[in-house]
Amino acid sequence: MSLLSDPRIAEASSHLADYLGSHLRVSLAALALGLAVSFPLALIARNRPVARGTLLGAASVVQTVPGLALLALFYPLLLALGALAMRWLGVGFSAFGFLPAVLALALYSMLPVLRNTITGLNGIEPALLEAAKGVGMTARQSLVMVELPLALPVIMAGIRTSAVWVIGTATLSTPIGQTSLGNYIFAGLQTQNWVLVVFGCVAAAALALAVDQLLALIETGLRNGSRIRTSLGSAGIAALVAASLVPALAGSGARYVVGAKTFTEQYVLAALISERLQAARLPATTRAGLGSSVIYEALRSGDIDVYVDYSGTLWANQFHHSEQLSRDALLEALKNELARERVTLLGELGFENAYALVMPRARAEALHIHTIADLASHAGTMTIAGDYEFFSRPEWAGLQKAYGLAFRAQRQMQPDFMYAAAASGEVDVIAGYTSDGLIKKYDLVVLDDVRHAIPPYDAIMLLSPKRASDQALQKALLPLLGRIDIATMREANLRASGSDANSSPEAVARWLWDKVARTK
Repeated sequence: MSLLSDPRIAEASSHLADYLGSHLRVSLAALALGLAVSFPLALIARNRPVARGTLLGAASVVQTVPGLALLALFYPLLLALGALAMRWLGVGFSAFGFLPAVLALALYSMLPVLRNTITGLNGIEPALLEAAKGVGMTARQSLVMVELPLALPVIMAGIRTSAVWVIGTATLSTPIGQTSLGNYIFAGLQTQNWVLVVFGCVAAAALALAVDQLLALIETGLRNGSRIRTSLGSAGIAALVAASLVPALAGSGARYVVGAKTFTEQYVLAALISERLQAARLPATTRAGLGSSVIYEALRSGDIDVYVDYSGTLWANQFHHSEQLSRDALLEALKNELARERVTLLGELGFENAYALVMPRARAEALHIHTIADLASHAGTMTIAGDYEFFSRPEWAGLQKAYGLAFRAQRQMQPDFMYAAAASGEVDVIAGYTSDGLIKKYDLVVLDDVRHAIPPYDAIMLLSPKRASDQALQKALLPLLGRIDIATMREANLRASGSDANSSPEAVARWLWDKVARTK
């Protein structure tokens, strides 16, 4: 079978127009905004030492902030500003996806343009500037006719560097809801589909190189006075802008947006929901790789229409409750909390995916560890690993309080990598998920939570306020409620962690629906 006929390549290619168009759109918008702000600021500050130092210092500080953190910080900021605008002006805006990504990436783009513009202009020989004055040029004429043309190679180098940085960093905008080539990378990492990871990396690199070469063509044309080169480069950039708008214009009709968090099970369930909506002739798209707080706020504000969450996550993290309730009592209380925010709890899927402390079966048996209480006396000599959220979540604080856990070291890693790390002895204990099929694959054992420090985690389907009365949507999704048991979900998750063509979320979702449809 040739590489092009590989079903995984074909499946990745089917999303390319959407992902590439969205990636282009957010990158070019951010680059344009960054250039529009930084270039005038560089002109103003270049001969003012205090302003120049302050400006370059601030832009340098922005560069020290990791790209993902910078993108994530804009989400709560815009969320708060949107709420204030709605309250005071009666006009709101979405803090999800495009806007926070553009603003963060624009900030990230400024340093190369600022530094190179100032360096290029201030590096011109004073004799040339004196000659311009000598022939009667005004300061503006000198800038336009002498200084900018001479500084152009240095300025364009900054713009080209900025463009490459922005296009590369834009892959990190997936967790805040911006569709990009990062969707390939995040989905591939979560499902261990390395074809998707490579596909996304190659596509992003190719796009960055293409934009860089078009800008180089414009630079050469301007420097050498070649209108053909300048026109070709400009036409190429214009073509990219037009191409970025095609997917958005083609998908401008009403669509249902299905959300998914950042782990394998969520990708599978989102694919299953999308498949059911498509089967009911309801056009659907997926926004995957979203953080727990981001996805709920996106649902509440109507940026996504439906997703699967977990009762314990919402109870402890979203609504900040610490009291321990029975499963039924928690679901009833949670339904009331959600109703106050006009979010609909459509129902439970039929399985629970709770956090659990997990370790290799052989090691647990050798140390006679069967419960978390048994583990407590050994924890001081052990290393525990969790996902990126776990150690900052209330569940971890609850476990420490209930059992007095104090491990020698804590490590954070990709969820799917934790299980292999535990099996190989790289870590001693992991904070795994009870519905994960990798527990069985690696012969691990779940330690009993005898003090019930971790709340119930029933998988529940939530609808946004604007879909509360959408009968077509609810009719399409009702056949999923109460039909997926823990064994079936574990098998689905295990299938999705494979590396063959049948392990994609879409393929596993089709298998899962077949199982559900045959369940009486």
